[in-house]
Amino acid sequence: MEIFPTLQGEGYYQGHASTFIRLAGCNVACVWCDVKESWDEKKFPLMNVESILNKVKSYTSKIVVITGGEPLLQNCDLLTKELQKAGYQCHVETSGTTKLSGTWQWITFSPKKFKNPIDSFCQLAHELKIVINHPSDFEWAEGFAKKVSKECKLFLQPEWEKSSMITPQIIEYIKKNPQWALSLQIHKFVNIP
Repeated sequence: MEIFPTLQGEGYYQGHASTFIRLAGCNVACVWCDVKESWDEKKFPLMNVESILNKVKSYTSKIVVITGGEPLLQNCDLLTKELQKAGYQCHVETSGTTKLSGTWQWITFSPKKFKNPIDSFCQLAHELKIVINHPSDFEWAEGFAKKVSKECKLFLQPEWEKSSMITPQIIEYIKKNPQWALSLQIHKFVNIP
């Protein structure tokens, strides 16, 4: 769908210069999604790995974040192999609903209630990021926190449209449950992609 330089806006690498590769196609369709145009992969031309790599090389960041839609609907084996051969650190942001492909230095696992993830993602995740849309989501998040490894970083992130109501609840929850950290979509605060 698109390739662009920016700062990672969420989670553990928040604020780090990153090149985003947004792949089209989604099998989750979150009601709050801010890139619904990514859902239909037929709307975007196919690009070969060489073209993607050349575009990424035109930017300075050595962190590449592959996202979507749901990026793992595409096979990422060759793409991550070539990116890493060229010296890039590959991160993926996934709902974990499809089989893992690619080789990753960082896996952000962000399960959604709209489609159940594959259980194996819990043990693969470096970071668990749960979008909080409703107070019941805290209990749902804890269910996943019990399944991930002890080294996995835990983040609660307010759904953007409800952030003024949900963020204070997340803050109070984290004060009582300090294993979690707050993730804010800083790219939206500073108006960058």
